[in-house]
Amino acid sequence: MNTPHTPHDLVGIGIGPSNLSLAALADPLTDLDTLFYDQHPAFHWHPGLLIDGARVQVPFLADLVTLADPASPWTFLNHLKARERLYPFYFAERFHIQRTEYDAYCRWVADNLPTLRFHHHVDAVRWNPEHGLFEIHHTRLDTDTDTDEEADANGRTYTRNVVLGIGTEPHIPDPLKPLADAPDVPVIHAAHYLDHRETLLAADHITVVGTGQSGAEVFLDLLRHRPAGHEKIHWLGRTEAFAPMEYSKLGLEHFTPDYTRYFHTLTEPVRDRLVTAQWQLHKGIDADTAAAIHDELYRRTLDGGWPDTVLTPGVHVRTAGRLSPARVELHLEHTQQKTRTRLTTDAVVLATGYRERPLDGILAGLDAYMRRDNRERPRIDEHFRLALDPLVTGSVYVQNAETHTHGVGAPDLGLAAWRSATILNDLTGREPYPLPTRTAYTTFGLPTALPQIPTARHHRALIPLTDGS
Repeated sequence: MNTPHTPHDLVGIGIGPSNLSLAALADPLTDLDTLFYDQHPAFHWHPGLLIDGARVQVPFLADLVTLADPASPWTFLNHLKARERLYPFYFAERFHIQRTEYDAYCRWVADNLPTLRFHHHVDAVRWNPEHGLFEIHHTRLDTDTDTDEEADANGRTYTRNVVLGIGTEPHIPDPLKPLADAPDVPVIHAAHYLDHRETLLAADHITVVGTGQSGAEVFLDLLRHRPAGHEKIHWLGRTEAFAPMEYSKLGLEHFTPDYTRYFHTLTEPVRDRLVTAQWQLHKGIDADTAAAIHDELYRRTLDGGWPDTVLTPGVHVRTAGRLSPARVELHLEHTQQKTRTRLTTDAVVLATGYRERPLDGILAGLDAYMRRDNRERPRIDEHFRLALDPLVTGSVYVQNAETHTHGVGAPDLGLAAWRSATILNDLTGREPYPLPTRTAYTTFGLPTALPQIPTARHHRALIPLTDGS
């Protein structure tokens, strides 16, 4: 365990893609002492949704480092080279890679970076005013370690700065929480889909709740593995249509640093309204997945008849109950019709998305120092730092916890390298990673400079002539 006399420059909490990006970009900065903790035994990226054929919805250039440093040794292309897969990838001509491949790439980075400590649960973060340092209290969850630093199960690490990358957690709607939490009830979140896939396929009737990308992928996978004419799958969700994700080139400019900076300048009420209104930028269905679903359904009509499936948007679950150990009843309401019905099913997959993990628990020791907005959320500046009392001389950075201040691009993989570079530039007080000043063709907002006042001669030229002139 390090002491107040040998603090780290930066300690990261959580090792998902965001903090893994930061660790990779920090790796060549030899004057920066970093360490990253995660409670899991190893890196895995949404393992329950690594469905065969499912693709990442951003190009492979949106890896951990390329958009900040294409020459980094931790690029996806260098991963392919290390695995002798560069030529096969070249001939595959794939701009969007499979999720399993992105997960394998991230695990390659995680396995080779020396600053990562898995199997460590961070219990608390506190500010020590006497030493002017943060204290990270952690518990080692395994007993095997090759380092002296974690010789005891309970440890304390000192650092000048902290970065939180604790990510998101599965969201389960309130009416379904009692069933999802009950043991042996066939109601699972899509995050755990592959763990329960065989059990789900054995069920007589399956319901998928959620009309976003995860719901579409789960529905398609179930459909492909159910016999024609005996599919028995319901797919329903709250959105008013099985809506496509906004994927036009100009629409994608909402996931640029330009838009992120613009969004941060807006007032709190405007930002909150925009986050809700822009759901289709990131919660719709990828066009290829929607086409594959339609193709599969169409294929099942070639011999006459229709597949035994029901696809209904604009529906929400009011309440739910357990009829028997293996039967669930969903009470549904159609938003537009205001009609209600009941659906009996043998298994439910909740593709109901994710929510940012609350910071309050892990940052309880800093609560007295934190500055909050009108809805009691942490204030976060343009450098991704929490607004803290000036008495705290260190910085706490956040990753993928700033949607309310930085917009829909906060969880987007395409902005991970830029955000990590922004944090490292701010942390070091220099520019180890020079960043572009412009990244979009769209100009978001109007310039704040006052327009020039025309000269008198220009004024006269603008006066319309009358018929008598």
